[in-house]
Amino acid sequence: MTVRFRLALTVFLTGLATALAVIVTVALAFQRFEHESIWQRGDAFLARVTMLHDDLLDQHQRQPEAFASFLRNLLLYEPNSQLYLLAADGTVLASTGQAQLPPGFKVALAPVQQAARAAAAGDRQQAAYVMGDDPEHMNADAVVAARVLQRAVIRPNRADEPAAGYLYLVCSKPGLPAGRLQLLGASLVSPALVPVVAVILLISLLAAWIIVTVTRPLRVLSDEVATAARAGFTTSATVPAPPQGSADDEFGRLRGGFHALLATLRMQWDELRRLDTFRRESVSNLSHDLRSPLTATVACLETLQTRWQTQVAGGQSKGQGEGQGDPEADQRLLQVALRNTRNAAAMVRSLGDLALLDEPAFKLHLTRLDVGEVLDDITLRFAPRATQQGVGLQFVQRGDGPPVAEVDIELFERAVANLLDNALKFTPAGKAIELSAERHEQGVRVAVADQGAGIPAADLPHLFDRLYQSRDSVAPATSEEGRGLGLAIVKRIAELHRGHVAVRSEPGLGTTVTLELPAV
Repeated sequence: MTVRFRLALTVFLTGLATALAVIVTVALAFQRFEHESIWQRGDAFLARVTMLHDDLLDQHQRQPEAFASFLRNLLLYEPNSQLYLLAADGTVLASTGQAQLPPGFKVALAPVQQAARAAAAGDRQQAAYVMGDDPEHMNADAVVAARVLQRAVIRPNRADEPAAGYLYLVCSKPGLPAGRLQLLGASLVSPALVPVVAVILLISLLAAWIIVTVTRPLRVLSDEVATAARAGFTTSATVPAPPQGSADDEFGRLRGGFHALLATLRMQWDELRRLDTFRRESVSNLSHDLRSPLTATVACLETLQTRWQTQVAGGQSKGQGEGQGDPEADQRLLQVALRNTRNAAAMVRSLGDLALLDEPAFKLHLTRLDVGEVLDDITLRFAPRATQQGVGLQFVQRGDGPPVAEVDIELFERAVANLLDNALKFTPAGKAIELSAERHEQGVRVAVADQGAGIPAADLPHLFDRLYQSRDSVAPATSEEGRGLGLAIVKRIAELHRGHVAVRSEPGLGTTVTLELPAV
């Protein structure tokens, strides 16, 4: 069962219940109006009779049989009513009905007294109409009217004198005659039912329009969810985005939120796929980069082991194999093995450092200081290596004020050292490297500019990716930071400091790497 069908069924049942309630209300109102009209007519009739004949009890006492005919003559113009003369206790003394009542038959006295009091007071608030016993049809109530009767005496009657009897009028018999039924039908069909039906139809049409308006965006959203469920998170099967200027209601916001969520999920899915591809490529590159130094180390150690075993077996003599017992050759093999082992260890250490920096719980130990002093110390530390390579190295501080920033000293020194190490690797002898710091409105800018061979434009977007190396001329795993990890560590350190790193390079003109730190 769809939402639209359920809403339509609810509206239909509500309209049907409303229509039935209106019809019942109109019928009850018509019945009440009829009862009030009948009671008023009957009460007025009794008022005329008691005003013209104030000795009814005496007439009945004198001529009981003739009195019954007298009562019937009074009802010539009220053919649907019956008139009764009651004693003070409710006993029927005379009647105009055709039914033979048993001797001593009584009617309920409370409705008689209520009707008599309402008639005497003339107050419609006290009783709009009174329902009492109909002696000929005791299984149903009827509208009744009553008047108090007193005996004819010479002295005037007091207001508090008890009633001697009652003139009791049953105004209508149970059930409505055919003419009344036709009148009721005409009242319902012509003046009341048609407007009611028209209002119900109008409300139904309005409800149908509301249902269609409400359920259309739900159906569209349901179709889009189904399409997204079938297509998954691949970007090839796109779900049409909501048009510009769409309704800014709850459904519009729900649809917009769904598209935003879908876009986020697809972006995260693409990122997961990219990370999975990166993981597989990283494992492949890492295994290759570690294999080279480890293979070289194993070869050197096996060569040394073979030489030493041969020396032990045959003795150390001048006539043995070439290179055997040569201390300088052994020393070179040890140096190669140590260098490759250190490079492999440095790569593993860098991977561990990156994993540590990626931890969400990792926190910086920030210190506010003049980064120019730190950069000057780093320049002094790298000066001997630069002199040995024949490369000029200097620190320059630009700007008006000191470059003050909040940094983690250890990580900041690590980032600048990585940049200088990279610059020294790719700057030939006779060229220069400049380390500079500059204060500006947004923060502090630290730059390392070399005069090396530069980086191809195709490699620049991937320069800070992990396990990526742009200079193909460098042998794998020959740097102290391992292959493609030094700049990745620099980028991560910059991000932890709420800064960023950028590179600018032209082949043959050199490379400038800029580290931006936020202002304090």
